[in-house]
Amino acid sequence: MSDTVATMFSEPEERTALREAVKKLAGKYGREFVEKQAREGGKMTEMWLEMGSAGFLGVNIPEEFGGGGGGMADLAAVLEETAAAGAPLLMMVVSPAICGSIIARCGTPEQKQRWLPAIADGTHLMAFGITEADAGSNSHKITTTAERDGDSWVLKGQKTFISGVDEAQSVLIVARTADAKTGKLKPALFVVPTDAPGFTKQPIPMSWDAPEKQFTLFLDDVRLPAENLVGDEDGGLWQLFAGLNPERIMGAAMSCGLARYALDKAVAYAKERSVWKDAPIGAHQGIAHPLAKAKIELEQARLLWQKAAALYDAGDDFTAGEYANMAKYAGGEIACNATDVAVHTHGGNGLTAEYGLGNMLVAARLGRIAPVSREMILNFVAMHSLGLPKSY
Repeated sequence: MSDTVATMFSEPEERTALREAVKKLAGKYGREFVEKQAREGGKMTEMWLEMGSAGFLGVNIPEEFGGGGGGMADLAAVLEETAAAGAPLLMMVVSPAICGSIIARCGTPEQKQRWLPAIADGTHLMAFGITEADAGSNSHKITTTAERDGDSWVLKGQKTFISGVDEAQSVLIVARTADAKTGKLKPALFVVPTDAPGFTKQPIPMSWDAPEKQFTLFLDDVRLPAENLVGDEDGGLWQLFAGLNPERIMGAAMSCGLARYALDKAVAYAKERSVWKDAPIGAHQGIAHPLAKAKIELEQARLLWQKAAALYDAGDDFTAGEYANMAKYAGGEIACNATDVAVHTHGGNGLTAEYGLGNMLVAARLGRIAPVSREMILNFVAMHSLGLPKSY
């Protein structure tokens, strides 16, 4: 019985080995590399391409298209390990997870062959554009439109808070097309090259330092060939959610990795730092208990994202959505809580550049806001999990 239970709640040997390999590679870069790139306006390109050539970026991509043939649980484990090593790769949430998943599940054979191998090895980075200033991520309020013009599509609109566009070769844009029967607008997905005429970007100054930048996008009559429409024009919301559940799972995993990094630093400091008598500060409950609480919350969040990923990989999209939302909520909370405890454990040192935790306080806060706020997750759980009336 004990062996069966252990198997149920343990990752397979292959994923454990994957984690170790990623940990080793990411450890070559670490926090110092990330901070140097952010400070000097550099990017994570060197690490990104090495991760891609090692097969880590494409573990969720089907083998016939150059990937590892694994699932979202494998890709999320990769991202968690990079974050735990101090070198989170934010664009993994976007390029292989969101865009790779949507194209793999919804794309034509030609589209899969065209984009997936390069997404898998990291040589083609695809950003994702859904958010708008007046709509957030509410796909029903998106005003970016796509109209047919002969054999082409013409896109008009704006997007905001789009990550890594300056590094990307293309952006998967969520637009709305007119239904031929009803005239109502419905969501559709288009791959837009970042060098397309009419496509421009404007950086958004942010309060935390990171190599990955945020942008507002402008699409002024951007003309695309018909084959850049991903999947079925009438596919509806399910094609979009083929990427949004992975986004939440990956966000949760990255938040857990950030929490692991912060907690590891705090525990090490609490074991070494001595102020009163000869005992380290970790011997005092005022220090030990917040760290222990963070550890418990971290393991809860990790179990949630692992369950969400297992459900997604099993094809249970609705239940995966329920747990992906809960995992994203839990991940955002523990990332904030763990970094706060870590800074407090270090005292004044926690806000120095040397220890590298101050910038993480702001970065961790992202997990509570994006890609969907924790309040909207609570709305989702109240309505779908508990059966309460819709409140918004």
